[in-house]
Amino acid sequence: LELKCVVGFHSCLLINLRFSYSAEMAVNVYSTNVTTENLSRHDMLAWVNDCLHSQFAKIEELCTGAAYCQFMDMLFPGSVPLKRVKFRTNLEHEYIQNFKILQAAFKKMSVDKVIPVDKLIKGRFQDNFEFLQWFKKLFDANYDGREYDAYEARGGIPLGIGCLDNPGFQAPPPPRVPVKAPAPSRIVQKQQVPKAQQQNRVAPTVRQTAMQARGDAGKIEELTAKMMEMNVTVEGLEKERDFYFGKLRAIEVLCQEQDGESNTVLGKILDILYATEDGFAPPEELDGLVQNDDEEEAY
Repeated sequence: LELKCVVGFHSCLLINLRFSYSAEMAVNVYSTNVTTENLSRHDMLAWVNDCLHSQFAKIEELCTGAAYCQFMDMLFPGSVPLKRVKFRTNLEHEYIQNFKILQAAFKKMSVDKVIPVDKLIKGRFQDNFEFLQWFKKLFDANYDGREYDAYEARGGIPLGIGCLDNPGFQAPPPPRVPVKAPAPSRIVQKQQVPKAQQQNRVAPTVRQTAMQARGDAGKIEELTAKMMEMNVTVEGLEKERDFYFGKLRAIEVLCQEQDGESNTVLGKILDILYATEDGFAPPEELDGLVQNDDEEEAY
């Protein structure tokens, strides 16, 4: 009888251990086919902003990976070290770092998904929208409805470029309280002084100046962020241009090596490569690729 009790105790303990382990694992989703449940880009963006108390203006901004890291913290508390997540960044290597944190959380929670980091960090709409559609299904399959204050969880850091359009969002209530709180006590103490009315008239001017300064700073930060975003876009386009130019250059060299042979197909390929349109000027040669004089004359 004692042996049976011991065996029964260990069986219950094993069952409990298995249950607690499986309860922490994610429910995987694999299909993102278009259905009636799929939301539009605007609905998806509204869902993200509502859940995370963020102000993303477009889907492409999710290329930083920060939003997904916080979603994982919402679904599985403690699965993501939020202090290591870069919520406010325009640097590609920090995007990659955020996605590494996300991939580690996926592995920890047994989420069967390899993140296409190389595609997402380029900030293209289609790649980021497809990943968001998949993540929304993962979220719906695992969210248990618990309350979650996203803004407080990330330490009050604004999330999304849209925050720059609203300076009040960057300046939470705490900084404003010390400015307004002492004002009534000072006015009460100086009610008997004849110059009190003059001080009351001056105060709004000071407040207006401070508000204008905050507004100017917000505009500067907004323009700076947009400029950095444009620089990242330009760099991506330049890399893509160089990639395809290199392929065309390789085709050209291959055709020229077979120039001695009579091959009409190669001749037609060269004609296509050298063809120009009215008003088109051939671009300058890329660094590291120097053409022969004969090739320059062909252009």
